[in-house]
Amino acid sequence: MTIVPPTTDFQPWLQALQQLDAHLAIAINQASGHYGPGAAADPHRGLYLDEAQIDRLLNRPIGQPLFFHDQTTTLPPRLQWLTQRFNLSTFDCDILLLAIAPDLDLRYERLYAYLQDDITRRLPTLDLALNLLCRSPEEKLQRRQHFNPSSPLINQGILCTIADPNQVQPPLLAHYLKLDDRIRQFLLGDNSLADKLRPIAQLETPKESTLPLSPTQEEELQRAIAQTNRLYLQGSPGQGKHRIAKTVAIQLQRPLLTIDLPQLADLTLLPQILRETRLWNAVLYLAGADSLEQIPNAKHISQQIQTEPGLILLGGSLAQAPLEGDWRHFVMNNLDRTQRRDYWQQALSRAGIQLSETEFNTLTDRFNLTPAQIDRTLSQSEPTLTHLLAAARQQSDQTLSRVAQKLSPKYQWADIILPPEPLAQLQEIGNQARLRSLVYEQWGFDRKLSLGKGLNVLFAGPPGTGKTMAAEVIANDLQLDLYKIDLSQVVSKYIGETEKNLDRIFTAARTANAILFFDEADALFGKRSEVKDAHDRYANIEVGYLLQKMEEYEGTAILATNLRQNMDDAFVRRIQVIVEFPFPDQAFRQQIWRVMFPPELPLGAIDFDWLAQEIKLPGGNIKNIALAAAFLAANDGQVVTMGHLSQAAQREYQKLGRSWITHD
Repeated sequence: MTIVPPTTDFQPWLQALQQLDAHLAIAINQASGHYGPGAAADPHRGLYLDEAQIDRLLNRPIGQPLFFHDQTTTLPPRLQWLTQRFNLSTFDCDILLLAIAPDLDLRYERLYAYLQDDITRRLPTLDLALNLLCRSPEEKLQRRQHFNPSSPLINQGILCTIADPNQVQPPLLAHYLKLDDRIRQFLLGDNSLADKLRPIAQLETPKESTLPLSPTQEEELQRAIAQTNRLYLQGSPGQGKHRIAKTVAIQLQRPLLTIDLPQLADLTLLPQILRETRLWNAVLYLAGADSLEQIPNAKHISQQIQTEPGLILLGGSLAQAPLEGDWRHFVMNNLDRTQRRDYWQQALSRAGIQLSETEFNTLTDRFNLTPAQIDRTLSQSEPTLTHLLAAARQQSDQTLSRVAQKLSPKYQWADIILPPEPLAQLQEIGNQARLRSLVYEQWGFDRKLSLGKGLNVLFAGPPGTGKTMAAEVIANDLQLDLYKIDLSQVVSKYIGETEKNLDRIFTAARTANAILFFDEADALFGKRSEVKDAHDRYANIEVGYLLQKMEEYEGTAILATNLRQNMDDAFVRRIQVIVEFPFPDQAFRQQIWRVMFPPELPLGAIDFDWLAQEIKLPGGNIKNIALAAAFLAANDGQVVTMGHLSQAAQREYQKLGRSWITHD
C-alpha cells in the first residue's frame, strides 16, 4: 500500500488528456449538430441567439444533457492519490480532470467556450460538467449533490463554485468550477506547503530520530499509536517531544506535519491544516499546546479536529491535555544516565568531537540536560572540555534568576579555612554531587529510593563562619550555577503564600542544573515543641513543605542556619548531611588573615599573630576589615599598614555594637 504521495509523472496526464480529447470531440460533434450547420464559422456565435437556436432549445427535452460518453479515463497517480485520500467518487475525479485541463493546455479554454456557446466562458461551468458526465436528465439532477456545501469536493476545500461576475445572481448551473490553488499545485507536482501555512508549519519526511528511548518507552509508544489516534506528548521544553513525533512518523513510514500553535493566530487556517495533513497522509503534530490557554476560542480547534480520522499528536508541558477529547498521555521524563550518555555520544559524533573517557564522563554526568539543550551546547561551543562545560552551563534554564539571586562563585578550595572534619565533609558533598549519576543510575540505587535522589545539606554555624563561601567553593568546583534564596523574604505571614513561593522556586530550579543555597533558614525553623498558637503550627507545616521539596529536588540544596539548636530533631533527621562551621580559634583566624589579602595588594609590615589574637571575629568580619583597610590605604596613597587595619577593625566592632579593647 502506498503511504506517501507518488512522484509527479506527466505521461499519465497526457494519456488522460488524450481520452478527454476523445470525449470532447464527440461532444463537439454533437454540439455542431445542435447549434446548426455553419455554427463554427460564425464569428459572432455565442454573442446572440437566432430563431433557429431558440426553436432547438425549446424543442430539447427538459434536463436532457447535450453529450454522453463512457468514463474510461485512466487516472494519473496524483489524481488517483487525491481520490483515495479524500474519499472521492469516480464522478468527482472526472470533475477534477475537467477543472485542471486548462492548466495543462490552454486550448481547453477555447473548447469549453465553444461547448458553452459563449466565447467569454473559458472555464467549465457546473452545467457543462453535468452535460459532459451525465447520461440522463435524472442523473444530471442527482449529480448536483456533488456540488453541495457538504459534498467531499466542496467541504474539503478541493473545489469551489464561483459566480460569473458579469451576471447578476446567476443560477448555480452557471457557476464556474474552480480548482483550489493548493490542490492544483499538488496535482501538478508542487510539494511545498500552502502559502498561508508556511510561517507556522513544517513538512518533513524524517529519516531517523536521535532521541534514545528505553525498551519500556519504545513498547509504550508503539502500543499507544496502535490503540489511539490522539496522543498527548507531555514534557518540559526541550525534552524531545518533536523527536518523539519524528519517531512516530518513522514507525508509520509517513511524513510529519508540525504546526507551531503559538504562531497560529488565525483559526480559519485549521481546515487548510487538516486538508494538508490528509493530502500528504501525514502525522499531524500540534506543538506548543501550552499556548492554547492564551488563544481565544481555542475550543474550536477541538471541534474541528474531531472529524479528522488520522493520528494527531499534541505536545505540551501541562498535566492535562489542553484540548478536549480522549487524549492518551505519553509522559516525557528527563533522560536517565544511560539515555543521556547515548544522546551525548550521538551528538558528539555528529559534531565530529572526540573526548577521552574521563572527559566524556565529566561532561555527561555533570549536567542533566535535555536533548535540545545538548544540541545547542554543541552548536555554540568549541570542541574542548572547558568550552563544552561552559556552554552546557549556559544552556541550563535561567528562569530561576527571577525568583532567586544568582551568585558568581569566585572562591576555590584554597580560599576556605576550616578544621579538617568540616572541610572533608564539604569535599564529600562535592564528590556526591559529581558522582550521583553513577551511584543512582548505573549502580541501581535509584530503584531503591522514591525520594532523596538529590542531596540536601545543612550548614550550621555562627554568622560569618564561611557557610556562603563553602557553597561558592562547591559550585565553583563543580562548575554549576549557584542561586541564593533568602528565606526571610520567602516566608509570608499569609497562610499558604510561603508554600506558593517555595513551589515557584523549585519549579524553576527543576531544569536549572544549579545548587540552591537557602540562607537565613532561621526565619523558618523553630522548635516544634514550642508551638503556642495556630501560626506556630502552620510554621511547622511550612518547614515540612520545604524539606519535602528539597527531597524531591534532584540537585543539591543547601540550608544555612545560625541557630542549629532551634531546629527540631524530627526535621534534622530528614537532612542528609550536616556540616558544623565552628567559630574560628586564634590559629584558624591567623590562617584566614593570611589568605585574605590579594597578592596585588601593596602590604606593609603586618603582625598576623596580633591580628588573630586581638580581633576575635569570624572570617566574614575579617574580610570586611581587610577590604575597609585597603580603601583607607588607597585614600592615603600608602600601603596597607597595621594602622589602617586597626581603624577598620574599630569601625567593624562599632557596626556590631561592641567595644574593641586590645591588650596592646
